[in-house]
Amino acid sequence: MAGSLNKVQLIGRLGADPEVKQMVNGKSVARLSIATSQSWKDKSSGERKEKTEWHRVVIFNEGLVNVVQQYLKKGANVYVEGQLTTRKWKDEASGVDKYSTEIVLQGYNSSLTMLDSRNKSENSNLVQENKSSLPNENLNQDNNDLDDEIPF
Repeated sequence: MAGSLNKVQLIGRLGADPEVKQMVNGKSVARLSIATSQSWKDKSSGERKEKTEWHRVVIFNEGLVNVVQQYLKKGANVYVEGQLTTRKWKDEASGVDKYSTEIVLQGYNSSLTMLDSRNKSENSNLVQENKSSLPNENLNQDNNDLDDEIPF
């Protein structure tokens, strides 16, 4: 369908250590549980309230799975960008169809950014993005590289 968009962006904290498993095809997959929160002041009581939403994130991108394995632990603050996907499977015990909605990081349109600055010596702000397949592409060009002469 032309003109549609399936993109999810989240900033939140990991609720547990990442779970990394091998799939049947030999590739790795990582699963994260990310919490996002919103807070507000209750009008009637003046009390501060907070609501937490939990999000399931599944990472199929090999480079991002490696970063998750090496650097992420429970409580880490992360930014993820991926697509919303709903899986359907049949529960073998009851025969009932089950559904799970997840944010999937796969392919060139997904990213994971570590936002904590605790261990700066260990590249804690390491960014792994898979947005471009062009070699030697420098997306963060320094302004000094631009030509100072403007032709108009």
